[in-house]
Amino acid sequence: MFLLKIIASQVSCNRPVLDMQFHHQWSVLALTKNQAVRMITTLRKWREVAHTGLQLLNFHKNQWPFQGGMRTTPTACNEGVARQSPFHSGTGAVPRRHCSAFRNLAQRFGGMYRTAVPSTFMQAGQPVGDHNVKGAVNEGRNYVTPDTTVPHNGQIPQNMMLQSGTVCGRNIGQQAFPPQCTANLEMNNGKTPMMTVNGGTHLISNLPSNSPNDVRQHAPFNPPHTNSELISAKISVPSTTIATLTPTQIGTAPSMQTFIGNIPSVPGAGTFPHMLPSHSLQQMAPSTEIVPPLPSMGFVPPPDPSMGQRYFGTHNIAPGIGGKAETKHTTFGGLTGIDTFPKAAGSSGPQMSMPPQIPGAYSNSPSGSLGLSSVPSAPPVNYGTGSTGTAEPSMRGEIIGPPAAGLYQQKPRLDPNLMPSVVQVIEEDRSTRSGTFPTGYPTAEHPPLTSTEFIAQDQGICSPKFMRSTLYVAPASSDMLKNSQMPFAVAVTPFARLHPDEMQLPIVDLGELGPVRCHRCKAYMCPFMEFQDGGRRFRCPFCFASTAVDDSYFAHLDHTGRRTDIQHRPEQYLGSYELVATKPYCKNGLKPKEPAFIFMLDVSYSAVQCGLVSIFCRNIRNLLDDLPKEVGQVKSSLRIGFATYDQTIHFYNLKSHIGQPEMLVVGDVDDVFVPLVDGFLVTLEEADVVLNSLLHEIEKIFGETRITETILGPVIQAGLDALKCADRAGKLFIFHTNLPSLDAPGKLKNRDDRKLLGTDKEKTVLQPHIDFYSKLGEECVKAGCAVDLFLFPNSFVDVASLSPVCSLTGGSIYKYQYFETQKDSERFLADLSHDISREIVFDVMIRVRTSTGLRPTGFFGSFFMDNSTDLEMGAIDCDQAVHVEIRHDDKLPEGSAYLQTAVLFTSCSGQRRLRIHNLALAVSSDYNQLYRVADLDCLTSFLFKQAEYVLRDKSPKEMREAVNARCAHMLATYREKCSEHAPLGQLILPECLKLLPLFANCIIKNDALSGGSDISVDDRAYLMHLIPSLRTEDALTLLYPTVFPISDLILEQQPTEITLPTCIRASYDNLLPEKAYMIFNGIMMFLWIGLKVPQDWVQDVFNSNSVAHLNVENHVVPERDNARSRAVRYVIERVNVNRLRHMKLFMIRQQDALEAWMKKFLVEDRTSSMPSYVEYLCNIHREIRGLLT
Repeated sequence: MFLLKIIASQVSCNRPVLDMQFHHQWSVLALTKNQAVRMITTLRKWREVAHTGLQLLNFHKNQWPFQGGMRTTPTACNEGVARQSPFHSGTGAVPRRHCSAFRNLAQRFGGMYRTAVPSTFMQAGQPVGDHNVKGAVNEGRNYVTPDTTVPHNGQIPQNMMLQSGTVCGRNIGQQAFPPQCTANLEMNNGKTPMMTVNGGTHLISNLPSNSPNDVRQHAPFNPPHTNSELISAKISVPSTTIATLTPTQIGTAPSMQTFIGNIPSVPGAGTFPHMLPSHSLQQMAPSTEIVPPLPSMGFVPPPDPSMGQRYFGTHNIAPGIGGKAETKHTTFGGLTGIDTFPKAAGSSGPQMSMPPQIPGAYSNSPSGSLGLSSVPSAPPVNYGTGSTGTAEPSMRGEIIGPPAAGLYQQKPRLDPNLMPSVVQVIEEDRSTRSGTFPTGYPTAEHPPLTSTEFIAQDQGICSPKFMRSTLYVAPASSDMLKNSQMPFAVAVTPFARLHPDEMQLPIVDLGELGPVRCHRCKAYMCPFMEFQDGGRRFRCPFCFASTAVDDSYFAHLDHTGRRTDIQHRPEQYLGSYELVATKPYCKNGLKPKEPAFIFMLDVSYSAVQCGLVSIFCRNIRNLLDDLPKEVGQVKSSLRIGFATYDQTIHFYNLKSHIGQPEMLVVGDVDDVFVPLVDGFLVTLEEADVVLNSLLHEIEKIFGETRITETILGPVIQAGLDALKCADRAGKLFIFHTNLPSLDAPGKLKNRDDRKLLGTDKEKTVLQPHIDFYSKLGEECVKAGCAVDLFLFPNSFVDVASLSPVCSLTGGSIYKYQYFETQKDSERFLADLSHDISREIVFDVMIRVRTSTGLRPTGFFGSFFMDNSTDLEMGAIDCDQAVHVEIRHDDKLPEGSAYLQTAVLFTSCSGQRRLRIHNLALAVSSDYNQLYRVADLDCLTSFLFKQAEYVLRDKSPKEMREAVNARCAHMLATYREKCSEHAPLGQLILPECLKLLPLFANCIIKNDALSGGSDISVDDRAYLMHLIPSLRTEDALTLLYPTVFPISDLILEQQPTEITLPTCIRASYDNLLPEKAYMIFNGIMMFLWIGLKVPQDWVQDVFNSNSVAHLNVENHVVPERDNARSRAVRYVIERVNVNRLRHMKLFMIRQQDALEAWMKKFLVEDRTSSMPSYVEYLCNIHREIRGLLT
């Protein structure tokens, strides 16, 4: 590979001398050897052109390919400098010191540049001549304007013919400029515009392109390089097509040593001594991007402040005309900020230039481009479209690549605020998509984000709150899905909360007929069923079978083919509805009884001392007033029961007629039994007479206990047996404190060893130690029983071994480490209240059906599977979701793909019902459509759950590699299939997936998957337990915490009307010391207080004179009677509504010791072992390039 170096000799003489001294401004032309020889032939005819020089460096041999060598020529400044002339036939000797200088220069160039030059680059028709180049330059533009046409924004439109005038006495005629920067694209007549003028101030592309407007620079790389290698970042300088050279512009060139130290420098804005005034670089086209300086290789600022301080580049990628529809995408290339390159719908061909967006602006308009550079030490600048900006050295960033060999490297920084932002995406979606959302028909519409509050309008497709797909276009074939590596899955939250303005699901009762179903695949009636034969039969969209209509269900069809009674048949026009089940859907053919809640309280010494027994007994009665009930019911039909335990189990008779509660003790824990059936499970009204007395007696009886060891396995078994004896489904609420170490079934040993976390051996402490609780969980599922564990440990309790009894049954775990009444009672009672009152159903079975060609294969959630199709749970509530992965059995026919989720359950009133959710997706074989309607929220939550599943059998390193590989494959396929013409040095992200690298990085950084010895084994197991059943919105909050300045609350409003301040990105650099911030992830909440927060705010909220005197150890915001205090406490309460858990509050003052722990939740920053967001983008970009090459 050769680099053609064209420089301007700035000496006051008219002799044809080629100056060895260089100016700060230079440019490089990347040529193959044959092309260079042809160019040399042309340039040798320019002997009479003054102030022009030429070098041709052979980097592989470090020698000059010219004949004649070098000689010394005095300059006008009377300095003895080494000079050479490739046009001179002399054989003057070359001083050794100059040979060494050129070798160093060659090595530096070799370490900086790598090129990808197609064979068609500058093929033929080079303008020839031995005299001045004549023509016109339109000031600041990158084109030669035709006589009467001024192209838009200074860019050359597609297929426009340039009238370039006369070159060296030869009329080169009209030349067609290439419409976009693509490989193997030539001029119409084989000619390229003149580009080597103006003293070498114009960089010529080394991309697979004939456009003179882009150059790629990459550092560090060591030679040799091949033409097939691709480069990552760009620095572009506008190229003047035709210019006039003049001998009157004189300047002083820097020394050879200075030039070597200034290799990265390129022309800045302004008029330079060797340029004509009309060529002022301040007059840039609107698409110009400002690029910061590159000081890492020893840049010495020039005396002229207009030089070397500002760099700029043009990017000529824009929408094409005609072709297929394209997805919007975000592009990363060069250290340039963000541009937008809109692509018209139906465009995949050549593109025209359009001005970029303002950096950091992400909108629903066509996609943007964000610059990433591998050039060392390139600090970002803030700038707008078409403007110039000065680099600010105070900007911070991260090292992107390894340093070039032998070169000093200054730590480079890229501005993370120019990267795609979760905050901006959420705010834009809320501003444009909140309100009413029609779900669509006959196929589903792409829904708003889960963070956007909307009202779903069922049009025959279920609300995305119930079923949400990762893809809103079904891939036509398995090959398409395999190539893209996009997960095809649905997140099913069958009992998701509805907005108050949304319609409650209708309950359809067809009497003895029961649910209407396809006779072959058993799919339930839905809007996609097609009635035929005058309404006597219907065709199933899932298996295409035709089923006869029962006479009791028959109705005639109207002229459109719809049933005349459709308005009275919700199952035929709604995407979601419920059906009353008949006896065949009930266990043993018997209708179920009302379910029950059983509360089982640890009354050992630890439970009494930490305050658990007291808090429970004094508050549970009030919480029971909110027991779940059916819509329209006044009172709950649920039964309740109470038991306590330590080393024995105590059952209580709550029958009202006995006057006083009775205690029955079971001491044989190896073979437990239920001592009473009648009187143990009663309604709240029946228990009211003796319940308060019972709770008072429990606190009194066990207040002085000294029993320290407890049981747990027999307790769960006893609760299960009580439900079985009563023939009821239900849930066990178990409140437990210590490791169950007593010699009884379910006994556990202390195996706490946090040093294993983060290593390949961590599975030994994160997997169950015994299978007792797994088997017990399976038994619970069969009986329709769920288990919720409330843990209050002061030491290791082995969550990993206990969790299967919850995860298999559809239950939950709540953990309160080092429980203290003052600090934690509010959080515990909030969690318990939420758990008791939320919507819940029991004895659940779920099946997902798909249309022909598709098949559900992977399931992620809290359930038990006894076969390959049915998910069984003791209970499921409104906060639980199941992810189902879909795969192909065959190529899909044109039209739509259908999915149906059927949930069989027992309601709170004891009614056996079915809940049906229907989803239809358009089928496509177009990758553009596939990526255009990908749902990042659902996709991210699926990848999160899949990563947790992989971690059960693989090492943390293998899990991280799997996440990284899948992310890179998805983006590489998009690049290959949807944006194949873009330069490889750009990281191009589809609009819908532009945050995918961010969330992928969050997944591998999350403590649940990558927590090391800095967290406990129980905490790690607890977090891992949470992941499988997370709703999509909860998963995203856990991955990317919410951060907003709570000190910016507007106080004029009533507390209930307060609008939360705009969120900021999760990075420590965004936390200002003058403010206080709320940071939460659904599990934990931090109130970070800057050292310079105004004193009046601290006084009003905390009753303290200054931040330094704050008592942050209590982690409690005191109740004070002023507007600020009420607003802060209201916001804390508000953000806890409907969260995964009531979050524990940590008050952290700036520079406190706990701040280091809090920083782990600021996920855009680098941690000790995990990359920052910017670093991860660079890593993913590197993997994508590797996949594509």
